[in-house]
Amino acid sequence: MLNVALAKGRLAESCADIFIKCGIRAEILKEETRKLVLETPDGKFKFFFVKPSDVPTYVEYGIADIGVVGKDTLLEAGADLYEMLDLGFEKCKLCVAGFPDAKEKLGEGHLRVATKYVNTAKKLYFSRGEDVEIIKLNGSIELAPLTGLSDVIFDIVQSGGTLRANGLEVLEEVFDISARLIANKVSLKTKAAEILPLIGQMREYVGKS
Repeated sequence: MLNVALAKGRLAESCADIFIKCGIRAEILKEETRKLVLETPDGKFKFFFVKPSDVPTYVEYGIADIGVVGKDTLLEAGADLYEMLDLGFEKCKLCVAGFPDAKEKLGEGHLRVATKYVNTAKKLYFSRGEDVEIIKLNGSIELAPLTGLSDVIFDIVQSGGTLRANGLEVLEEVFDISARLIANKVSLKTKAAEILPLIGQMREYVGKS
């Protein structure tokens, strides 16, 4: 049996479509339920529904053999696991954004950056040798520059509608984000006969879609 960690909701539903195309009895992922653990009728797969930020942890510690998680979450977690495949859905970008005139401040002097991606932001600016102050926020990141809490924000941008509605804009696109298939390092060896063919099937499906 393969144990799979998923974030419940739209991502799990997208995964269900891929799994079904690969011959997995994953229709259960589309059912309305409050259960946190679901098993396929043939007993070959067990799915754990966890918070998105916890998917890398369950895979890293081997509770789940594989999982599906956004690249943004993967970057932030820094977990010791294998990133196996870009699944090509849930696409967006991790960007630096702010008021148009904030672009002049990028790379110059002390910059205050509001974000929920604290670890990723620290790595980014450290690699650039830039002097920044990282301010951790958990929601409504766009509010930070509006109130003067920060100069810019570092956050996920999809349509950019919220930015535009508040007079903000993307100043720099940093990372392309999408859903990724990840695997536990030990499981990839001990369950290679199950995991590797599945990855091959998923890669073929993603390539055709």
